[in-house]
Amino acid sequence: MSDAHLPTSLSFVRWTLLTSCFGIAAFASNAIQAAESVASDKNAQVVWPQWRGGTQQGVAPSGDYPVKWSEADTTKCTIPGSGASTPIVVGNRAFLTSGVDGKNHLLGIDLDSLEITFQTSLGEDRGNKHRKGSGSNPSPVTDGSHVVSYFRSGDLACCDLNGKVVWKTNLQERFGEDTLWWDLGSSPMIVDGLVVVAVMQTGPSYIVAFDIESGEMAWKDDRMVPAPEEAAQSYSTPLATEIDGKKIVAVMGADHLTLTDAETGERLGTLGGFNPNQEKYYRSIASPVITGNVIACPYSRGGTLTGVDMEALIAAGEDAAAAKAAILWERDDVGSDVPTPAAKDGVVYVMSDGKQDRGTLYALSAETGETLWQTKLERTRASYSSSPLIVGDRLYITDEAGVTSVVENIAGDAEPKLLQTNEVEDDEQFTVASPVPFEGGLLLRTKNHLYKVEG
Repeated sequence: MSDAHLPTSLSFVRWTLLTSCFGIAAFASNAIQAAESVASDKNAQVVWPQWRGGTQQGVAPSGDYPVKWSEADTTKCTIPGSGASTPIVVGNRAFLTSGVDGKNHLLGIDLDSLEITFQTSLGEDRGNKHRKGSGSNPSPVTDGSHVVSYFRSGDLACCDLNGKVVWKTNLQERFGEDTLWWDLGSSPMIVDGLVVVAVMQTGPSYIVAFDIESGEMAWKDDRMVPAPEEAAQSYSTPLATEIDGKKIVAVMGADHLTLTDAETGERLGTLGGFNPNQEKYYRSIASPVITGNVIACPYSRGGTLTGVDMEALIAAGEDAAAAKAAILWERDDVGSDVPTPAAKDGVVYVMSDGKQDRGTLYALSAETGETLWQTKLERTRASYSSSPLIVGDRLYITDEAGVTSVVENIAGDAEPKLLQTNEVEDDEQFTVASPVPFEGGLLLRTKNHLYKVEG
């Protein structure tokens, strides 16, 4: 999605960077002061509002970010329990989720001190069906005043910036039990004051929107598209965009791409055919990415990548034959199974995690699908679940052992240069969360810690 499609304030506040890290039990005067600061600071800015950032393209705001670091250059705090959600950032506070002592929790972490300032229980933890997963895989999302969290248990909860519950509901109790074979991965998304969640599974599947202030359901699109067995299951996240002045929710999964009116929930376009041989196990994990009017859709367990013109798809409506004309290009030699591509200025950046070309980065033209360049990262036994982050003319990608590679000169047609490879001590499998920018640095959530790396 181009930066003009979903304008989001990415201004920053200043932080004083401290080096101490406190345990979860240190809810003393510093924690109280930090909580009061966030609650009273009406100028706190949304820095990183959701899993893939304000534009959902994986693009960091302009700023001075670190390129080279080691354990000695970082501060960190231990995150209790089990979770894989990517943090979000408002003002000087990061928010993430974790399953602790059998309960779902939203955690608020002060970025000055890396102290956990609150830990709010939001339901029963029902995760850990996969070695990489947990019941707290989806990332929170914020509008700057609220933080919304979603869990494998079906619990969807809205809190204020101090962790106080504003409203809470359970999607499985309202709309049907979860039938996913593995841990939930789809994160909520906010568009025009509505929290949007996509549920794609073997059984009742739907997209649903709730008013972020009241928690009342605004609309529900029953997304019962045909797909066989596990192929009906998806772990991808909805995207918000704008076509001809209309806000759109784009959802990829269960062998179909759908475009829905963000205000009314009316289905505006449906494209199938992503699984022509009806493979039973084509569950999708990587989400699509939008740049301009093109949405790039990874599918086939990393085996395909398809570029679709969204304007043409809306013009086709529910005409399946006409919808095929919206396909701009298809690749069966480039793709990603787990990492979601990043996009900027009409270029789609794909991190391959397939057996044949694992560790290869590709830059593709969004309009034609043509390969602009490809480059291989340093060989490693670890695979990639984290999604790439674009920082100016560099790209950051973290593997499952917590090693972050920095590639520079990504905007041209020539093969870029691997600038740096950065390791931290917490190399326990599996780092799944993506790197997150904040003023003057990066946040890295590994298996057990939240690292702060300063610029």
